[in-house]
Amino acid sequence: MITSQSFYLWQRFNKIANMFEFDQYLGFLAFLIILLIGFWVMLFLTAIIPYWIGGAVKEMLDERKEKKRLEREKA
Repeated sequence: MITSQSFYLWQRFNKIANMFEFDQYLGFLAFLIILLIGFWVMLFLTAIIPYWIGGAVKEMLDERKEKKRLEREKA
């Protein structure tokens, strides 16, 4: 037996469940994918790139130090 309260809840559920049409759903998924790609790119740029640059600078300074050491030994 359907009461007025359960019928009201069923109508509310149907309104929420049918909130998006299919093309709106695809648009939402595209937005979500772009957002997640942007998040991972920012994570890459803020975490991995500085680490890579720091290692390259350290390597360059070590090479200069080694070159100066070899020049001093030659002289």
